[in-house]
Amino acid sequence: MRIGVPKEIKVHEYRVGLTPGSVREATALGHEVLVERGAGAGIGADDDAYRAAGAQVVDGAEAVFAGAELIVKVKEPQAAERARLRPGQVLFTYLHLAPDPEQARDLVVSGAVAIAYETVTAPGGGLPLLAPMSEVAGRMSVQAGAHCLEKATGGSGLLLGGVPGVEPARVVILGGGTVGGNAALIALGMGARVTVIDRSLDVLRRLVDRFGPRLATRHASRHAVAEAVVGADLVIGAVLLPGAAAPRLITRDMLRSMRPGSVIVDVAIDQGGCCETSRPTTHADPTYVEEGVVHYCVANMPGAVARTSTYALNAATLPYVLALAGKGWRAALAEDPHLAAGLNVCNGRLTHPQVAAALGQPCCPPDEALSA
Repeated sequence: MRIGVPKEIKVHEYRVGLTPGSVREATALGHEVLVERGAGAGIGADDDAYRAAGAQVVDGAEAVFAGAELIVKVKEPQAAERARLRPGQVLFTYLHLAPDPEQARDLVVSGAVAIAYETVTAPGGGLPLLAPMSEVAGRMSVQAGAHCLEKATGGSGLLLGGVPGVEPARVVILGGGTVGGNAALIALGMGARVTVIDRSLDVLRRLVDRFGPRLATRHASRHAVAEAVVGADLVIGAVLLPGAAAPRLITRDMLRSMRPGSVIVDVAIDQGGCCETSRPTTHADPTYVEEGVVHYCVANMPGAVARTSTYALNAATLPYVLALAGKGWRAALAEDPHLAAGLNVCNGRLTHPQVAAALGQPCCPPDEALSA
């Protein structure tokens, strides 16, 4: 199969769909790989590295999309990229369609087969292609939040870990999954007072077993969220409903009760955000202030550490890329129900129930799409 790797064009996105090492694995199995010139520059991989791995380096995204049967990306296709997709072409990338009806509409119209990293499942549970970037984003969220608390960036002027004689900042993490657990790891390491709120007692027990009594936990309820958020210096939104829009847990009224200069880092912004006042931002202009609270809502946080993120992501995605290329998308999805869970759009129809529900659109069962 011919695999295409275009250069990412989202603002300040430096990751790339395949590393030279991943390309070498694909070409060793007889696949052709087209890589857009400069696609790997953001991770320190030049065109010669891709050529040495067996790729054909081509000028422009048009050549990649026109020549490839399988497009491998990182971020959701931008409007110009969606316009290049054709019927039957396979797109494998993060999509996050629930809060993005325009993208969903364009993918449906394109007739392409769109498989989303974030809804591929694992036999033992979990989301194996979302996990690596959730780990990165969880760790980065505290780093970003600590910076936003500085006075020069609009924060209240707090050092996250405090110093002897001055108490540390209070960090509240909404959601105890992969993002939340990694955020807790870094926040505790920096000396903050950390509380994690989650609706699952099993999740909270695992976090307490992992971090011990340094970590405070609360079972999720409207009252618990409101009480914790109002008293927080830094709130990290780490909630996830696979495929669906994130629940809006933080209201504008809660923000009005927070101390001016407090910070919200909404990692759930890819799925619409968990704060009523959240809207997507970019690394070029990452923050804004609502009700006196600094909001950091960058929709591609891991793109800032592109080298780490790309290699972590490729370690997870490569087996699926090789399966799709080696077997064809129909056979690969028919043989692996967990990969099939990643199918979001197929031949002009939405195929993921949570995505379709979030968009208020009908859903075609994946089995029906595969047999069509």
